[in-house]
Amino acid sequence: MKSILASLLFAAGEPVSIARLAAVFDEMPRATVQKALAEMASRYAAENRGIVIDEVAGGYQMRTPKDHAGYVRKLLAARPPRLSRPLMETVAIIAYRQPITRPEIEQLRGVDTGGVLETLLEKRLVKIAGRKEAPGRPMVYETTPEFLELFGLKDIESLPDISEFREIERAVEQANTGPVEGIETHPEDSAVTAEPSPHEPDASEAPAESGPVTPDDNENENSH
Repeated sequence: MKSILASLLFAAGEPVSIARLAAVFDEMPRATVQKALAEMASRYAAENRGIVIDEVAGGYQMRTPKDHAGYVRKLLAARPPRLSRPLMETVAIIAYRQPITRPEIEQLRGVDTGGVLETLLEKRLVKIAGRKEAPGRPMVYETTPEFLELFGLKDIESLPDISEFREIERAVEQANTGPVEGIETHPEDSAVTAEPSPHEPDASEAPAESGPVTPDDNENENSH
């Protein structure tokens, strides 16, 4: 079964839910499949293989270790796509305040976000999740499974806190451009960190611990 599971994850190239995997085995109990995947993940990590199995975006996915990213990029002769500062700030607010309207996002950022939201929608990192019961019935936005996959997150509750993201951003920006100044924030930003999960991603690259086995990941490009 573990051999078949490895083939399924390799062939899928995207996170696969326990339900889908169990269905392949004629509705095998999900607990049995999950236990096998957990054992596989532990073994892959212990043996320091070139592939890891991570729980991402509500499913399981084969990914390459973070410290192999540089080699994979050389092979593919490409750099990972990056999110600009406006995109990162906006998707951070959406991730931690969702569902949230465009006016509420603009109040926090202090600038118009129309173009930024369109780009995030095109990248399928956010989606329109209905309308708010308020005057004008403005549309509300939420993050997507693609967002979780890009950042290597199991679920929204897995988001790192703001201090962790600050450290990640400084390390990334210093490595790419040298020392940088701190991020300018608005007084309203404190509302974001006042939520039950005081987090706010603000890095210039996705801080995933590992990347999927596809060449279009944000943190690590990989190949089968």
